[in-house]
Amino acid sequence: MPRLDVIGVVVSDMDRSVDFYRRLGLQFPEDPDPEGHGHVEATLPGGLRFALDTEETVRSFDPDWRPPVEGHRMAVAFLCESPNDVDRVYRELLDAGAESYKEPWDAFWGQRYAQITDPDGNVIDLFAPLPT
Repeated sequence: MPRLDVIGVVVSDMDRSVDFYRRLGLQFPEDPDPEGHGHVEATLPGGLRFALDTEETVRSFDPDWRPPVEGHRMAVAFLCESPNDVDRVYRELLDAGAESYKEPWDAFWGQRYAQITDPDGNVIDLFAPLPT
């Protein structure tokens, strides 16, 4: 039976993307792409890997690849320590140059939620359970 092993994101600027995802706690190697192949990975707890590949790398094996034109096609959600932490991380990412997709709010399903875009416009969710 196949098992999920890697979540991959195609990026236009590797350095900006590594910096963005490091601010969310992902641990990439100090020199993320020493051989210049346009690929870097962070291993998550449990062994799942989160990979970034440059557009050039993807085009090296799929010359017809094009970025999406409208909307986002992936959902990556980061669990924060508390509702206040959602607001803090959201503000820190904004201060670092990220763009807001949706400001923090208390969602009807019982979580503090916010959405921000990574350097390539992918919507990244931040959330934490609300106190009961």
